[in-house]
Amino acid sequence: METLEQKIGYKFQNSLLLGEALTHPSLAYETSEPHFDNQRLEFLGDAVIQLALTHELFRRFTLLREGPLTKIRARLVSRQALAEFAGNLGLGEFLLIGKGEAQTGGRERPSTLADCMEALVGAIYLDGGFEPASEFFLEQCSDALDQMGEEPEEDNPKGKLQELLQAIDPKSPVYRLVSAIGPDHDRIFTCEVSWRGETLGSGKGGNKKLGEANAAVSALEGEPLQVILESAPEEK
Repeated sequence: METLEQKIGYKFQNSLLLGEALTHPSLAYETSEPHFDNQRLEFLGDAVIQLALTHELFRRFTLLREGPLTKIRARLVSRQALAEFAGNLGLGEFLLIGKGEAQTGGRERPSTLADCMEALVGAIYLDGGFEPASEFFLEQCSDALDQMGEEPEEDNPKGKLQELLQAIDPKSPVYRLVSAIGPDHDRIFTCEVSWRGETLGSGKGGNKKLGEANAAVSALEGEPLQVILESAPEEK
């Protein structure tokens, strides 16, 4: 278990919680003995993950509305995503699992890995509280969050803004980094987008690309762009 604790970056005060998180229900079924399993911790961990991720998305994507935020969260808590996070940690090799389940590929089964990830988060929450549980999960999905941050909506806001403006004038919108504030691990980047010398919007994010994307979202929803579009000559 020490090897796993090193991998996850958390030392359990109560090692029984870790053992419970790693115990698949098939173990009790095969031995016909009263074993605990990870189903209750899975239920708890699911709620902790939802709250931790919701808070992080709210903090990162300052201009996205409920719909896009909900879509991003759904992708990151899907069975496929959770199984991938668990696989990156190699949780399957640490599972306490029945022989029959193991022989049929249970250690690599996405549903089993996803359940184990949720249970592990639940165990950390019970052992150390919300903060370490949240930090653990957000660390596992940090790369996926950064990737989604480059395109915070399903359509590309920067591309959409450029398309609208270049239908009027071939000049491209210009993005400018206004500030980068905070420590290296939690820096907030503020960017502005302008066109023909007029500022159209500004946005913040955890990296420059996200700041620019949120600036484009701001521009698309802002009054200056609407004025430009309404005053543009109609195509004949």
